[in-house]
Amino acid sequence: MGRYVIRRLLQMIPVFIGTTFLIFVMVYAVGDPVNALFGERAPDPATAQQLREEFNLDKPIWQQYGLYMGKIFTGDFGNAFNGRPVTELMATAFPITIRLALVAIVIEIVIGIVLGVVTGLRRGRPVDSGVLMMTLVVISVPTFVTGSLAQYLLGVKWGWIAPAVSPAAPLGELLLPGLVLALVSLAYVTRLTRTSIAENSRADYVRTAIAKGLSRRRVTVRHLLRNSLIPVVTFLGTDVGNLMAGALVTERIFNIQGVGFQLWQGIVRQNSPTVVGFVTILVIVFLLANLLVDLLYAVLDPRIRYV
Repeated sequence: MGRYVIRRLLQMIPVFIGTTFLIFVMVYAVGDPVNALFGERAPDPATAQQLREEFNLDKPIWQQYGLYMGKIFTGDFGNAFNGRPVTELMATAFPITIRLALVAIVIEIVIGIVLGVVTGLRRGRPVDSGVLMMTLVVISVPTFVTGSLAQYLLGVKWGWIAPAVSPAAPLGELLLPGLVLALVSLAYVTRLTRTSIAENSRADYVRTAIAKGLSRRRVTVRHLLRNSLIPVVTFLGTDVGNLMAGALVTERIFNIQGVGFQLWQGIVRQNSPTVVGFVTILVIVFLLANLLVDLLYAVLDPRIRYV
């Protein structure tokens, strides 16, 4: 197992370099960040040149990337164009988005797996058809529509919640945004669990366990569910990065000042250091989440061994 983890970590290095280089090129090669900083007013040539030298924008793109990555390995993500360190923005934004993502993950795991087990064991019955129809509707409706509708009805019209989340973003205020963020993933988890449960319930090991006199509940929890969770865990692993990146829409709707908010501000203002810094961290999160998923395979299925 240890050798497998080391090998996977080494494989992540070229993936990380290639991904961050593409992001760096796409962000820095499009437009002029210095001109965007001054808006409609043309910057003074001397000031513009000073800023380009300060942010290494006067160098070739490959050299800019090398200097940037060298600073990242020392924990320096540079400064935003307003002079504020990017790490300071990260320290404020990431805890909020992590709380929001955790709320969404818990919701989609608990509700999605429960609905998937119930419908998988009752395949073809009215409850199965009803849940499948609801998940299809959820998948079809964009997140910004669901979020805006929930905010209007629950926050503006009925007054059950505050329409916008406060800057501190306490856990209680993140429940509705977390549900909105989790809805599409919840629908996929439900459908994946339902399909896997329905297929594995006809397997020989399930019939053998029932023939041995084990209770239906024990067969479902100890045998059927454990083997059926492998495709669900695969989806959840890739969904961790998607939730943190997809929080951009949800955070904009509910005015949550997390990663999505900072990325939005960075994109609109062409604040390249902020955008590249935040996306770099998201790439690391995505890679580590995929490694964790591979390790969980061996926990769920003892037949899987890594060497």
